Amino acid sequence: MDIEVRIRGLMMDPATNMPIVVLKDVGSETVMPIWVGIFEANAIAIEIEKMSAPRPMTHDLMRDVIGHLNARLERIVITEIRNDTFLAVLWLRQGDDPITIDARPSDAIALALRADCPIYVTEQVMQTAKVNTSGPPEGPSAEQLRTWLEGLNDEDLGRYKM
Repeated sequence: MDIEVRIRGLMMDPATNMPIVVLKDVGSETVMPIWVGIFEANAIAIEIEKMSAPRPMTHDLMRDVIGHLNARLERIVITEIRNDTFLAVLWLRQGDDPITIDARPSDAIALALRADCPIYVTEQVMQTAKVNTSGPPEGPSAEQLRTWLEGLNDEDLGRYKM
């Protein structure tokens, strides 16, 4: 079963200075962090803040290509954690044909924001990630990080600048 999530915040990990996308289960208070690269975080932040670039960025280009191929992005699903790396799948539909494409979660999230489609996490990933956050090994413990994430307020999570 897949769990629908929304982006709760985009921020910097205070221990490692790496960007974190904080996803929140729409049906509960469960949060799940995903560490992403600075460029991917920037692509997500640009769309969250509704900023525009003078020329299409990569995720804008992908959205446009999908549309010009008479397809639509129906949803993205973060499907697995393998070797401390999250994996995702894009679910598209072209006519009556479903199409799945392997993707990095950060790219999938950036594209989902632009296509206004839902973001899901498999139940297994959510259970694993909320217990074992799979962050960089030199960072805080999973329990410390979970406590820190759960204690964040809207002002803390509103800091999209990197």
